[in-house]
Amino acid sequence: MRIAMIASEAAPFVKTGGLGDVMQALPAELARIPGNEISLFLPYYKKIKYDPRQDAEPVCSFTVNLTWRQQYVGVFRHRGGENEPTVYFIDNEFYFCRDGIYGFYDDGERFAYFAKAVLSAMEKLELQPELIHCHDWQSALVPVYLDAEFRGSFPSTRTVFTIHNVEYQGKAGAEFFNEVLGLSDRWRGICTFDGCINFMKAAIVTADAVSTVSETYARELRYPYYAHGLSGILASKGDRLLGITNGIDVLHLNPETDRALEQNYSAKAPAGKKACKRALQRELGLVENDAPILAMVTRLVSHKGIDILCYILRRLLERELELVIVGTGEAKYEHALQSVASEYPGKFSMNLRFDSALASRVYAGSDLYLMPSKSEPCGLSQLIAMHYGTVPVVNATGGLKDTVPPFNPETGEGLGYTFQSYNGDDFLGAVDRALGDYYGDPAVWSALVRRDMEADFSWKLPAQKYMELYCSLV
Repeated sequence: MRIAMIASEAAPFVKTGGLGDVMQALPAELARIPGNEISLFLPYYKKIKYDPRQDAEPVCSFTVNLTWRQQYVGVFRHRGGENEPTVYFIDNEFYFCRDGIYGFYDDGERFAYFAKAVLSAMEKLELQPELIHCHDWQSALVPVYLDAEFRGSFPSTRTVFTIHNVEYQGKAGAEFFNEVLGLSDRWRGICTFDGCINFMKAAIVTADAVSTVSETYARELRYPYYAHGLSGILASKGDRLLGITNGIDVLHLNPETDRALEQNYSAKAPAGKKACKRALQRELGLVENDAPILAMVTRLVSHKGIDILCYILRRLLERELELVIVGTGEAKYEHALQSVASEYPGKFSMNLRFDSALASRVYAGSDLYLMPSKSEPCGLSQLIAMHYGTVPVVNATGGLKDTVPPFNPETGEGLGYTFQSYNGDDFLGAVDRALGDYYGDPAVWSALVRRDMEADFSWKLPAQKYMELYCSLV
């Protein structure tokens, strides 16, 4: 099947979060399926264009109109190897040659341009994808422009729109419709929601199917508490709204080969994990003992559960454990966590930075991974942690509920520890259950660690489910 993926970021070219990881791994896994031809379209950001490590050849150039604007489009191509996606970059230095990816005053215009430029590029290149798969609000206008202006060139092409995080919808003032989109008035209602232009709402209405990144999140989005205003629109999709739980790239995220680690290890040869723990303790100034290391690698924002962590933090640190946190975020949480860390030298290491190599060492050297998120569409950190043999403690929401079945020490079933209501005391109770099993029976704990490491979190099964969805539409 000929499939075009449209996104605003993809590792290794550019990445700001989990979307970048997904858009590296999913197209690659789809490309390995016999008979598939995968194209990936990305903006040609300054970060990519002027990186000497990146290799892309010019293909063509032309112009597109956004109402009165006539904007240049350059198309560059990065050829992958056999059974790898072909990556196309959309070049426009006015929109994309900036120090940063998102957060500009004209982001709406930038990604409206991107949507129209992508479809124009497919037209110029005579690509005829059977399925176009768009990801998050930055590519949400592709299904709209496809139906409004490009259907003649792509008469049978079908579309899937994936919501990675419904909180970010791509909103603009009502005047944006006339000033930028340049569509006929029959499209105004489709693009408008709650008095403003809403990219995500428009994609939900026009796409042939809408997916989210976990089965539980797909159910949650039908309720106002989770959907940030779009519950009614999403519920109206009926069975065309479904969840497919993300995987992780187990080739790159692999404790057997990760060069950042003190010693590599595996489920069958786990001894190196203890060496990684000792190395992490030395690196971060923790006491070198056998107390469990609890870890978080996260953005320090309230929806990641940092508020309830702060609520229980001193009580947590009264236990026989050590705590490592890596990340940055809201100033109030940075200051609060730093303040408590200063009271517990040798026991609590607070690292206000993001360092991918340090993150790998934290995943490998820790015993428990804390993820008390208020909401979590899928979550990748808990999957990485389990793959590295670090047992998760999570709030049973979204993808966390789907990927971390609760551990039952009597039967040996389950992969981690969960709590059901979003409050600090229940979170602390789940941690205490984990500590009880850690100290209670080393054999049971070792079996749990091994089960986590042997669980299949690859993209193979999710890619198969996406193919089933594509085939149901084409």
